[in-house]
Amino acid sequence: MKSFERRPSVAERRSPFVGSASTNNTPTPMVVPHLAGIEDPVPETTPEKVDVLIAGTGIVESVLAAALAWQGSNVLHIDQNDHYGDTSATLTVDQIKRWVNEVNSGKLAPYSNAKLYVSTNVGRNYKSRDFGVDLSPKLLFANSDLLSILVKSRVHQYLEFQSLSSFHTFENDSFEKLTNSKQEIFTDNNLPLMTKRNLMRFIKFVLNWEAQPEIWEAYSERSIYDFLTEKFKLDKAQTFELIFSIGLCYNIETVTPKALQRIRRYLTSFDVYGPFPVMYSKYGGSGEVSQGFCRSAAVGGATYKLNDKLIDYNPETKIATFKDGSKVTVMEKVIMSPTQAPEGCANIPKQQFEIHRLICIVEKTCNQWFADGESAAVVVFPPGSLKSNNTQVVQAVIQGSNSETCPRGTSIWYLTSAEQGPRGEIDLDAALEALENSLLRETSQDIVNDSDIVQVGPEGQTIINSVKLGQSFKEYVPREKLNFLMKFYFTQHTSTPPFNIVASSLFDMQDDNRLIPGASDNGIIYTPMPSAEISYDEVVTAAKVLYEKIVGSDDDFFDVDFEDEDDNAMTNNPDYENAIASNSDEDIAMGDSGEPVGEMEI
Repeated sequence: MKSFERRPSVAERRSPFVGSASTNNTPTPMVVPHLAGIEDPVPETTPEKVDVLIAGTGIVESVLAAALAWQGSNVLHIDQNDHYGDTSATLTVDQIKRWVNEVNSGKLAPYSNAKLYVSTNVGRNYKSRDFGVDLSPKLLFANSDLLSILVKSRVHQYLEFQSLSSFHTFENDSFEKLTNSKQEIFTDNNLPLMTKRNLMRFIKFVLNWEAQPEIWEAYSERSIYDFLTEKFKLDKAQTFELIFSIGLCYNIETVTPKALQRIRRYLTSFDVYGPFPVMYSKYGGSGEVSQGFCRSAAVGGATYKLNDKLIDYNPETKIATFKDGSKVTVMEKVIMSPTQAPEGCANIPKQQFEIHRLICIVEKTCNQWFADGESAAVVVFPPGSLKSNNTQVVQAVIQGSNSETCPRGTSIWYLTSAEQGPRGEIDLDAALEALENSLLRETSQDIVNDSDIVQVGPEGQTIINSVKLGQSFKEYVPREKLNFLMKFYFTQHTSTPPFNIVASSLFDMQDDNRLIPGASDNGIIYTPMPSAEISYDEVVTAAKVLYEKIVGSDDDFFDVDFEDEDDNAMTNNPDYENAIASNSDEDIAMGDSGEPVGEMEI
C-alpha cells in the first residue's frame, strides 16, 4: 500500500510495555490493537459475507461499529480516505491541502467554499505533521453519555485527556472570565450581594429544574433570557454567562427547557473529576476518539479497510462492490456517511443547515487564556457583541501546544458559527479580529507596567488596567502583528439544526429512497453529518438510533462484560497509570470505575 503522510497513531505513540502486572515482574504488553491501513497492511481479501457494512470512520460510525462488534455482529468497516476519522478527522497541513482540493472539485458534497492560506514557515520552520487539525472540534463533558461509554467499553485506555476550565464571554470589547463556582460567586467583589443571592438561588433550582414545573412551565415556549431576567432578576452580564458560556446556547431566543438542560449539563459536570467541567483528548479531538472506537471494534472482530470505496450496492442481491474490485454480501444493512456515497446517488438526505468554520494556526502561545496547568480555553461571542452585529453566537476553542496538536510556541484557534448564508463568514472574521486584538494588547511590548494604561471610574477614581482578558482596553492599538501559520475556512452542511443533537426522525426520511433506479429497497441508512454542537452529545444519540434500526432494540448497546483479568491487572498497576498519564500533570486517565488515575493533580 502506498505510504501517506500522517500523525503517529495511538498504538505507535504508546510504549509497547507498561511494566509488570504479575508477581514475577514480567513486562505486560499494552492492549492497543493495530489497525489496518495505519500500522498493519490493509487485508488482501475482503470477507465474503458480513452482517453490516459501514462506510466512513467518523465518530458516529466508529461508535456504532464498536457497539455492533461487541454485540456479536460481523462488521466490515471501510473508508475511502487514507486516514481514519472521515468527517471527524484530525488532519496534518498537507492533508488539509488535499482535502480543500477535493471539496472545491465537488468530491465532498457536504462541504463547500473551502479556502486555505498556509505560510511558507510551514515546511521551513515547521513540519506539516507537527499539526493536528480537527475538522469537527468537540469537547467532552465530564458528566455525559459518551464518557460513560468510553469508560464502560475501556476505549478510554487508548486515549489521553486534558482538562478545560477557562470559559470567557466577549462583551463590550472585553473577555470576561466565567464565574462558575459557589466560592467564586461569593468572593467576586464586582457582584452585588443581591446578584449573588439570585445566582445561588438559580443554581440550586437548575440542578433539579424538571421537578419544579411550577417555576418554569409558564416559560416553556418563551426564551431563557426572559426566564432569567424576570423570574430570577439576573442582570444581562449574568444571563449572558449562563446562556452562552455555561449553556453554550446559540442565540438569546433559545427556549427555556432546552437552555435549562444545557446549563445543568455544565454544572453537573463541574468537579466530577476535578475543578473543571469538560475535557478534550490529546493529539486530536473527535478524530482521536473515532480511532479509539475503531480499535475497540477491531478487538471485537470488525474488519477494517482504508483507501477503499463502495462504488455499487445492489439491494436485491445484497452484494456490495468496492473500488478494488472485491465484493461482499451484506446480510443486514449498509450504513454510510454522506461523504462516502457512490457517485450519482440521488437519495442522500438533504443537508439544509450551514456551519461555518474558521481554523487558524497562530505563532503565539496564548497561555494568558488558559488556567494554570491547562492548555485550552473556550471563548464565546454572544449575539450583538461583534462589530458585524452578529445575530448568532460565535464559539471559539483555543488549544495550546500541550494538547500535542501543535508545536511549542504555537496554538490552534477553532471558530464556529451557525449563521446561515454569507453573514456566517463575516461574523467569523469579526470574531477573529477581536481575538487577535485582545491577545496583542495583553502581550504587547509597548506596555511596560500596569500604570502605562489607566481608566477613570464613574466616580472619578483611577482604575489600573492590566490589559488582561477581562479588562481589554478598547482604545489601545498595539503595533505588533500576529503571525498566522495557517488560515482555513470552509462551510459544512448538515441535516441537524444549529447547536442541536440529532433526532431519530432524521433517519426516517430515507426509508423510501433508492440508491439504484428501479430498486424497491435500498438497504442503506445514511449517518448524520456533524452538527455545530460543541459537545459530543449528538454522538451517542445517533449511534443508538442506528443500532436500534439494525438490531431491533438498543437494550444491549455496549452491554458487554469485558472479562479480561490481564487488562484489570494493568489498570491497577502504577506503571500503567504513569504510562497513560504520559508524564504530564494535566493529563487525565480513568480507571474502570471512572475515577481519575495517573499523575493529574486536582
